[in-house]
Amino acid sequence: MAAAAIIALVIVVALVVLVASLSVRLVQQYQRGVVFRFGRVLERIRQPGFQLILPVADRMVRVSMQTTVIGVPAQGVITRDNVTLTVDAVVYYRVVDPVKVLVNVRDYPSAVLQVAQTALRSVIGKADLDTLLRDRDRINAELKAVIDAPTEKPWGLLIERVEVKDVSLPEGMKRSMSRQAEAERERRARVIAADGEYQASRRLADASRAMANTPGAYQLRLLQTVVDVAAEKNSTLVMPFPVELLRFFDRLAGGEGERGRPAGQAGQGPAEPAARGPVEQATPVGPTLGPVTENVAAAAADGDGRRPAR
Repeated sequence: MAAAAIIALVIVVALVVLVASLSVRLVQQYQRGVVFRFGRVLERIRQPGFQLILPVADRMVRVSMQTTVIGVPAQGVITRDNVTLTVDAVVYYRVVDPVKVLVNVRDYPSAVLQVAQTALRSVIGKADLDTLLRDRDRINAELKAVIDAPTEKPWGLLIERVEVKDVSLPEGMKRSMSRQAEAERERRARVIAADGEYQASRRLADASRAMANTPGAYQLRLLQTVVDVAAEKNSTLVMPFPVELLRFFDRLAGGEGERGRPAGQAGQGPAEPAARGPVEQATPVGPTLGPVTENVAAAAADGDGRRPAR
């Protein structure tokens, strides 16, 4: 009897252990448990920790609530301005309703990947190349909205973030864009240089007017230039020459020219008639400026300036 009791006790303990092993489930912190009783979903979602279910009637499926990252393979797309390029992206999503994820969609990671590929082609095909390269944030927002629309309410998924990783352009397009960027930078450089020349000319004009009002400023500027040239180790000898001295010689030469002109050419009116009678001619002193013939020289030696009568 004792042996039979021990055997019965062992059987009972084994059954209890078996039932406990079939009834107890462990749910991790990042998971939620969905229980199916005879194929029907129970409304209560099992939270993290030890959970008890019926050994034969219930079946619990654990769903991860972590953010999942999937990479969208490179897709060949034609933009709105007929540029063929290759674009790939990355999608971040997580589960917000475990029941819908298990009931409404099968293999939801693959489903999200297919939706992301379709949305990527659709959104990139509606944008031009400049928008894709310049306004990447707007493209990412449109991709997120397009992928999130069929997945949030029907499937219980939340698309947290979508980003375009790389845009591969043809080599010809890359060279064209490089030439365009180079031309744009050259244009900016020329505009900046022209603006600098214009401002410098305005400043020089102001400086010239200020120096014109102060005659001594020219001499000071000349001395400053001499100092700058002398500071360098060179063999150039700079001799300053005052501008006022040049003006003095210019006025002096102009006055001598007026005095040396004939009476008929000095003014605008007609020349006065010369006085009658012999006109004495002064004997030139010193070397003459032009060739003199022998007859003129003999006449000058006689003192009257006329040829002797025959």
